[in-house]
Amino acid sequence: MEIKQMRRKDKEIVDIDEKIKIIDKCKVCRLAMADDNQPYVIPLNFGYFYENGILNLYFHGAHEGMKIDILKKNDKVCFEIDCNHALIEADEPAKYSFAFESIIGFGKITFLETNEEKSYGLDQIMKHQTGKDIKYQYPENQLKSVNVYKMEVVTFTGKRKPLPNS
Repeated sequence: MEIKQMRRKDKEIVDIDEKIKIIDKCKVCRLAMADDNQPYVIPLNFGYFYENGILNLYFHGAHEGMKIDILKKNDKVCFEIDCNHALIEADEPAKYSFAFESIIGFGKITFLETNEEKSYGLDQIMKHQTGKDIKYQYPENQLKSVNVYKMEVVTFTGKRKPLPNS
């Protein structure tokens, strides 16, 4: 996948550790999909695992619904997360601005099938959302009733507009 260069290089975050810190701070991910020629985006809680240059995002939900129908037809997705929001006030309305940090990336979705895969994905979600690195026990009936899927991220970029004097 060819990604265009970021227009505002002054806001680009190139350091991978800085990008991972942003991912770690943000708790909601917007997952964008395409159904034929119709876009669809949904906010989701998520977990992640990053190692050796590979980023995987983990999500969970029901076995059916619009999101699942789209993902089964087209596994190519885009994600966006953002945090550290703050209004930057000014003397004139046109000079107001907004501080933020964001990550945008592209990849593909894989549905996790085995109880071991699902447990791993759910553990990554719990770790990210709670800050606790625990291997949880999930009853088999719960694993059967939940759909767990991962996004294998192909590429991602970071962008930041800090508050003035920060």
